Amino acid sequence: MTLHNARILVVGAGLMGAGIAQVAAQAGHEVFLFDTRASAAEAAKAKLAQTLDGLTAKGKLTADVAAAALARITPVDALVAVDLVIEAIVENLDIKRALFAELEALLPREAVIATNTSSISVTALARGMQAPERLVGMHFFNPVPLMKLVEVVSGLGTAPEVAQAVFDLAGRWGKTAVHTRSTPGFIVNRIARPYYAEALMLLQDRAATPELIDACLRSAGFRMGPCELMDLIGHDTNFAVTNSVFAANFFDRRFTPSLVQQELVDAGFLGRKSGRGFYRYPEGAPALPVVSIAPPRAARLVVHGRGQLAERFAANVPEATRELDSDWTGLEADGHQLRLTDGRRARDFGAGTAVFDLPLAPSGDIAFAGDAATAAWLTRLGLTPRAVADLPGLVVARTIAMLINEAADAVQQGVCTEAGADAAMKLGVNYPAGPFEWLTYWGAAPVAALLNRLDQHYRGERYRVSPYLQ
Repeated sequence: MTLHNARILVVGAGLMGAGIAQVAAQAGHEVFLFDTRASAAEAAKAKLAQTLDGLTAKGKLTADVAAAALARITPVDALVAVDLVIEAIVENLDIKRALFAELEALLPREAVIATNTSSISVTALARGMQAPERLVGMHFFNPVPLMKLVEVVSGLGTAPEVAQAVFDLAGRWGKTAVHTRSTPGFIVNRIARPYYAEALMLLQDRAATPELIDACLRSAGFRMGPCELMDLIGHDTNFAVTNSVFAANFFDRRFTPSLVQQELVDAGFLGRKSGRGFYRYPEGAPALPVVSIAPPRAARLVVHGRGQLAERFAANVPEATRELDSDWTGLEADGHQLRLTDGRRARDFGAGTAVFDLPLAPSGDIAFAGDAATAAWLTRLGLTPRAVADLPGLVVARTIAMLINEAADAVQQGVCTEAGADAAMKLGVNYPAGPFEWLTYWGAAPVAALLNRLDQHYRGERYRVSPYLQ
C-alpha cells in the first residue's frame, strides 16, 4: 500500500490543519482544505500565501515553488472523496466519530483516514466504523512545518499496512515518523509527564524555588525549565492533560496531578497568557544571584569511583589521588565527602558531606544538599553550586531517572521501541537527549537504585522501578 501520490483532504483549517496542508502541498500533493466554519478554509489559504511569501523573501523557497504549492491547495465547502483524509478538528470523541461516519459514506473502501488527535484513543475513535482497519493516528506537533516528529498511532483495529503507508508518507514529507500503540499520551505526552511532575513535587515539598529548578534543568541541556515551560503551555492546559492521562491510566499514582498546579489554576494564574503563573510576565523568571565561592584548602584530596564523572574530577583536580574501587563517585577533601547523588541524603552520611546532582553539561548551575564548604569543590568542575533541601535525587537526577523509567515502561508495554522513544522526545519536545541515551550514560543499576530510594522516602506507586529497567 502506498500514499505517495495521494489526493489529500485536510479537515479543519485551524493552525494544525493549515500547517498540514502546507506540508502536503509542498511535497507535491493535491490538497483540499475543508472547515465547517464559513470562509475559514479560504482565510487559511490566504494566510498560507503570506507564509509562503515570507519563506520566499528569506530565500528558503523559490517564487515558483511557493506558487506551485499554493496552487495545489483548494478550499472546499463540502467533504470530497480522496485517497487520504487527515482530520485536525476539535479534540472531542463524539464529534470526531460523527465526522468519520460521514467520511465512510463518501470515501472508497481503500481510502485511509488519519486523525491528528494528541490525546484521544485511536481504538475508541474507530469504534462503530465500518472499516476500523483504515483509521490511523498521524499526530503532528506544532508548528507543523517546523517540527520534525510525527507519531503514527495504531489502534487495536488499525491494519499494519495502513500504519506503514502513513509512516512512509511522513518520511517523504521530511518528517521523522515513529510507530506507537494507542495508549494514553502515546509516546511524547506520556514520557514527558515526569518533567513537570518532579518539579511540582519539589515545589510541594518546598525543596527549591521555581527559578532554581528551572536553572538547574536548563544547565542540564533542556531549552526551558519545567516551571517556565508550564507557564508557556498554560497551567489550565497542562493540568487538564495531566488529569486526562491520570484518569486514562485508571488513576495510577505515577500520574497524580499536583495540588501546586491545581492552586495556580484555581487562582487564574495560568502563565504567560494571564500575565502570571510561577512568574510574572512579561518579566519572566528572575535571575539567580551571582555566586562567587572558592573551595577551602585541603591537604588530602581523593577522587573516588570510575567512569566519565570520576575522570572529569581527576582532570580538574589533578592534585588528587585516585580510589578506583570505591563504591561511590565524587571527591574526598580532608575526609569530607562530595558524593554524586544515589538517592541517599547528605544527612545519611554524617557531618561534612555534600551530595550533588547529576552533571550532564560542562558548566552551569547544579543542585547540592549538605555541607556548603564541601560543595564548593564543584566549582573546580566549572559548575555553580545551588543549595536545595536534602531530599532524595535532588533536581536533575530524579527528573532524568523518572523520564527513563517512564520510557522503559513504554517499551516494556510495546508502546514504542527504545529508538522510537529517543527520537520522539528529542524531536517532539526538544530534549537534549533521549531517555535511553541518558540510560546508556548513567547505567541501569544507578537509576534503579535512585528510584528505589525515592520510593522508600515517599512510599507509594509513584517511584516503582519499571520491570524493563529492573
